[in-house]
Amino acid sequence: MKGNTPPVIDMHSHVLPRAMVEAIRQRPRDFGMTVRGTGADEALVRDDNHGSPLHPEFHDVDAKIASMDRKGIDISVLSVTPVVFFYWLDADKGLDAARVLNDGIAAMVASRPTRFRGMATLPMQDIDAAVTELERASREHGFRAVELGCRIKGELLSDAKFRPVLKRAAELKVAVFAHPYIAGALPRDLCNYYLGNTHGLPFDTALMASHLMLDGTLDALPGLDFILAHGGGHLPYQFGRLDHGYQVRKEAKANTANSPEKQLHRFRFDSLTHDVESLRFLIRRVGAERVVIGTDAPFDMAEDDPLGMLAAVDELTDAQRERILSLNALEVLGEKL
Repeated sequence: MKGNTPPVIDMHSHVLPRAMVEAIRQRPRDFGMTVRGTGADEALVRDDNHGSPLHPEFHDVDAKIASMDRKGIDISVLSVTPVVFFYWLDADKGLDAARVLNDGIAAMVASRPTRFRGMATLPMQDIDAAVTELERASREHGFRAVELGCRIKGELLSDAKFRPVLKRAAELKVAVFAHPYIAGALPRDLCNYYLGNTHGLPFDTALMASHLMLDGTLDALPGLDFILAHGGGHLPYQFGRLDHGYQVRKEAKANTANSPEKQLHRFRFDSLTHDVESLRFLIRRVGAERVVIGTDAPFDMAEDDPLGMLAAVDELTDAQRERILSLNALEVLGEKL
C-alpha cells in the first residue's frame, strides 16, 4: 500500500495454524487424519485418503507475506484449508477444533494486523455449536466473514436445517464465503484426471447457489452477504439455462416469486477463473461491483498473477478495477479507506 492507494485485498487465501497441525500429529484419532513426514515432506492425510501437503504458507506468517508480496497483494483474508472443515467429527470435537483453528487465525492476524484479516470456520454438523462459535469469532476476534463448505456431510449448505446459521450471520453482518470441497469416495466418473476438483467442485458451488435462489433462502435473508469461490463455479456460465428453466417450468417457481435473474446480484464472486475470457465474461455478467480478488493460495490450483489476470481485461475503467481490487472487499469487511 502506498499513499492513499486502496489496498489490494485477496478474499480467498488459505492457512492451517500450527497449533492444529501439532494437535493432529499428537492425537490423529481425534481428528480422523494424520500428519506424515517432516519439513518439506510434511503432509496432511485424512482417513478418507484426501489430504494436502503442509505448505509453509499455511502457518508461516513470513512465507505467507512473501507470497502476497510476489503477487501484489496488500491484505489477505485468511481462511482454513477445506481439508480441515472437520464436519465429520461429533459436535463437541468439531467445536473444539473450530476454536483451535479460529484462535490460530486470530493469532496470525494479530501478528501482522496491517496485512491480514480473519475468516472463521464453524462446526456445521451441529447448528447450536456453529451459531455459538460464529458469535464468539465475531465478538472476540472481530471476524467479518465465515468460510463454509458447499456441503456438510453430503447435505447442501442451502438445506433448511442450516438456515439458522445463515440467519445469524446476516444479523451479525458476517459474510458467508462458500467453498466446495471433497470428502469420502468420489463417483467413478470423477475419480480420473483430477475431475473431482476441476468439474466436481464448480458443479457443487453452482448447485448450492441455485438452491439458495430457488428454495427461498435469499428471499428470507435479504441482509445475507454471500461470496462464491472459484468465480462462482459453473453458475455464471450456464446461468441463462437456469433462468430459462425458471421462466418455463412450474417446479422452479414453487418456492420463490423471484427469478434467478432477479437474485444473481445477491452473490459476490471471487476472480479465480484461470482464464481471462472467463473473467471478462464474469465481470460483464455480474458487474464489477460483485467481484473480489481471490487467489486460492497456496495450492497448485491457485492464481499466481491475479493483478495481471485482471489487467488483461483491458476494457475495465479505473473505477471498476478499484472496486474489484479493493473496495468490494472493504465492504465485506466493514472497513473504509
